[in-house]
Amino acid sequence: MAVLRSQRSHLNLHLPLTKLSNALPPISLPLLPPTSTAAPTEYNCSSSSAPISPADLDKIQVLGSGNGGTVYKVRHKETSEIYALKIIHHNFDSNFRRQLNPEMEILRCTDSPHVVKCHSIFQNPSGEFGIVMEYMDSGTLENVLKSEGAFSESKVADVAKKLLNGLHYLHSNKIIHRDIKPANLLVNSNMEVKIADFGVSKILGRTLDTCNSFVGTCAYMSPERFDSQTYDENHDGYAGDIWSLGVTLMELYMGHFPLLPPGERADWPTLMCVVCFGELPSLPEGVSDELKSFVECCLQKESSKRWSASKLLTHPFVCKDSTSEEQ
Repeated sequence: MAVLRSQRSHLNLHLPLTKLSNALPPISLPLLPPTSTAAPTEYNCSSSSAPISPADLDKIQVLGSGNGGTVYKVRHKETSEIYALKIIHHNFDSNFRRQLNPEMEILRCTDSPHVVKCHSIFQNPSGEFGIVMEYMDSGTLENVLKSEGAFSESKVADVAKKLLNGLHYLHSNKIIHRDIKPANLLVNSNMEVKIADFGVSKILGRTLDTCNSFVGTCAYMSPERFDSQTYDENHDGYAGDIWSLGVTLMELYMGHFPLLPPGERADWPTLMCVVCFGELPSLPEGVSDELKSFVECCLQKESSKRWSASKLLTHPFVCKDSTSEEQ
């Protein structure tokens, strides 16, 4: 069934720039309020290595831009290690700082082979923030889908297992991503898939929030996030990531965004009608019972009926051809 690819924001890839300055701006201000009288000027996210400062890096090319930021491929001058550098261009004001701080907190505290690693964070004199991250040389799953076409079932199962390990790690640490989609899932040449872009994530406190705010990409949002009063107003939030995972895996298998028919615009009202009130499209004929069952476990309209990430890791679809992956 041919359907319309959703109109969603993502990083647009560009060719390398020919006039990039080699040296990045020097570090100046701290990112967050200091916890001691000696305020650091840069933040090391890896306990196993020294902090990386802007002066340590040479720009190689632009990987993408959009949403107020630019991502560069950079090389460490001394070690020749390749990293991705995300420069955030927003003005430094209190509102933006409140929006950015959760992402920085998450980046600093996560340590999983299924989540993109942060190596350092800095702020330059102009107020721009820089995040030095693990470089994933194959880009996003969205890029891979566009260049290689629809995934086979075995490839979808492999991706599903890796993403579930990442979500299980995040959820176990009380982190909801809230924007799982192909454009936020990075891939390297070894086909390792890792979760990235925590711009709209939320660390939950001891009391679980309902997380019913309208953030993230609406094409992948769950029914309770479109209409929390009708669909389980007191949902725990983690189930929204599971819904987004189900839509993402359908897209990888079908080769296009799966929830709308051809020619139909992927705007908020249309998507809300489909997700909250309509019958969701089924997978194409010939799909295995295991994949069909797995997607159904993700795309239950009542959030309490969706399987958790840990339970989905026991599903036959991700277990049938391989042993359990270390979490």
